[in-house]
Amino acid sequence: MTASQVRFAARTAPEPSPSVAPAEPGHLHAAGVVASSVYAHGVRVADVPVEEAGEWSRKDDHVVWIGLLEPDAALLHCVQRQFNLHPLAVEDATNAHQRPKLEQYGDALFVVARTAQLIEGRIAFGETHIFLGRGYIVSVRHGASTSYTSVRQHWETCPTSLAKGEDFILYAILDFIVDNYMPVLEAIHDEVEEIEDKVLAKPMARSDIERLYMLRRDLLRLRNAVAPLVDVCQRLMNGTVPQVRPTLAPMFRDVTDHVRTVQEKIDSLREVLAFAFEASLLVGQSQENAITKRLASWAAILAVPTAVAGIYGMNFKNMPELELPYGYYGVLVVILASCAVLYWRFKRNGWL
Repeated sequence: MTASQVRFAARTAPEPSPSVAPAEPGHLHAAGVVASSVYAHGVRVADVPVEEAGEWSRKDDHVVWIGLLEPDAALLHCVQRQFNLHPLAVEDATNAHQRPKLEQYGDALFVVARTAQLIEGRIAFGETHIFLGRGYIVSVRHGASTSYTSVRQHWETCPTSLAKGEDFILYAILDFIVDNYMPVLEAIHDEVEEIEDKVLAKPMARSDIERLYMLRRDLLRLRNAVAPLVDVCQRLMNGTVPQVRPTLAPMFRDVTDHVRTVQEKIDSLREVLAFAFEASLLVGQSQENAITKRLASWAAILAVPTAVAGIYGMNFKNMPELELPYGYYGVLVVILASCAVLYWRFKRNGWL
């Protein structure tokens, strides 16, 4: 499912069923908590405060799905106490400077994925840290990232799928992250096509070259953020992670294919930008060569009258042709004829 499909489904999702219990007035979420809900058999049964999430996760056939946005250390430690999270994983989620990875801490799974958004023409990066264990999944967002509210709203309309458990929610989040790389690449692709059109028309200006360099650098950073996800998804797909059931392997295989498609798109755009830069250099060199040939042609043509004038400008008495009655006119004819012949030859050879 693509990101656009998820967003469309979220916009067209029906109202929650009466079985969904809203949060009680005294159970307001703390700052940094986007959502904290409990699901039973794929149906949201309650919005709960983080302080009670651990108790709900230990109930049979219940899953707690918590979404956090740039939480402080106190909130993360509260979540840690509820689900007995490993301190190293919590430390990684606090620092938010991690490369994509998958780590196991006892019965819990810790996944890191990089997110990307195009902001004012530059790719801005963020991180999502996911804690997964029996009966719970916690997503922690940092930096530039699209909200996962649309993912939650969409799958809430499909209780059968959501009833598959916390590992299915992990798939839904990763699929949404990978799908959101494509709008960034599509926007860059449109700009790359504009750059290609400029290259063929005239040499690139300094501002164009700086923009091209920034795009290539951003694409390289995006590739470094995307590439490790292939290994993460393959491990989730191969059934080597006990927290993920083998029946979900086809779904993570689909995410892996999407990641590889993104990689290919990034590599293709970087190559096009490299070719555009090389083409710009060739166009510039070609124009410089054309100007050089034109200047050399006119210099050769002007050399004829210059040479003749230099010869007859010497102060010698014994120059018989100076006494000829039509010598001046004869010299002019020779000069004009020589210049005309040279002009015709240069024009024929494409120098003028």
